[in-house]
Amino acid sequence: MQLQDALTIPKIFIGLDIHKKSWSVSIQTDLFFHRTFSMPSVAEDLYQYVERTFPNHEVALVYEAGCCGFSAARYFLNLGWHVLVVNPSDVKTGDKERYQKTDALDSKNLSNQLKAGVLRSVYIPTEAHEQFTTLARHRTQITKKLRQSKSQIKSMLLFHGIEIPPAYDNSNWNKDFIVWLENIEFSSPCGKLALQGKIRMYQFIRLEYLEIANQMRAHCRKTCKNDYNLLRSIPGIGGYLSSVILAECGDLRRFNNEGQFSSYIGLVPGIYNSGGSEKCLGITPRSRSQLRSYLVEAAWIAIRKDAEMQQY
Repeated sequence: MQLQDALTIPKIFIGLDIHKKSWSVSIQTDLFFHRTFSMPSVAEDLYQYVERTFPNHEVALVYEAGCCGFSAARYFLNLGWHVLVVNPSDVKTGDKERYQKTDALDSKNLSNQLKAGVLRSVYIPTEAHEQFTTLARHRTQITKKLRQSKSQIKSMLLFHGIEIPPAYDNSNWNKDFIVWLENIEFSSPCGKLALQGKIRMYQFIRLEYLEIANQMRAHCRKTCKNDYNLLRSIPGIGGYLSSVILAECGDLRRFNNEGQFSSYIGLVPGIYNSGGSEKCLGITPRSRSQLRSYLVEAAWIAIRKDAEMQQY
C-alpha cells in the first residue's frame, strides 16, 4: 500500500540558478514543463509559490554550489524537500549551451537533469560544521597575510640597503629579531615611522594567527574530543592539523573507505586511458587544496621521524 501511494504522489522538479539578488527558477512536473521565471533570492517566497501552485506534491530541488553556500539547501531540507547541491563541473552541458548561456537556460538544464536522475549531490554540511570550516579558512587567510607582512618588511629593508644579520635571515622570526628591527635607525623620522607601522601590523596578524589556532583546538576538544585525539595519535599530525581535518571533512565516518576519503581531499591521480593509450595527468585539480597541502607536509614529517618509513 505504501509503495502504491509513493508511486501515485505527484512530483515536481525545481532547478535553481542562484545569485546574490535573484534566482532563476525552472519548474516541471513528472508530466509537463510548468514555467521558468525570475524571483528575489528569498527562500520563503519560493516555498509559498510551490505551496499555492503545487499543493500535496513531492518536491525535488537542485542548484549549483557557489558563493551563496548551503543556507538555502538547509532551509528546503527542513521543509521535507529532496535537495541536491551539485558541483558545477558535474552538470552536463551540450555544445549549444556553451554559446547560448543564460540564467533561464541554466536553471532549465538543472531541472531536466534532476528529473532524469543523473545528478549527484555534494555533501551538505550542518550550519555548525560550515561555520567551523569558515573559521579554519579564516586561519588560512591570516597565514597568507602573515607571510605578506614579513615579505613587506624584508622588502623595505632591502630597498633602503639595510642588510639582515645572517642569524635572523630565515623564515622563523624570534623576539630577538623583532628587537633588532625596532632598533634600526633611519636618516629621516619617516623611515622609522614606516617600519614601526609594519612591525605593529605584523605583530597584530601574528597574534591573530596564534589565537585562531588555539580557538580551533579548543573547539575540537569540546565538541569532538575522541576523533580529535585519534587524529592526533597519527604520526605527523598535530593538534592544529587534526582540527583542520575535522573542519574540512566533518564526520569522517561518512566515508565508506580510504578511496572516498582520498578522492574528497584530492589525493588521486588524473588518468586518461583510451584506445590502448594511457596517460597519467598528474594529481587531480578537484581537491580541498589547503587540506591536501597540509597532509602532504604531514606525510613528510612522519617519514623524517620514522626510520622504517624511510625505506619505502
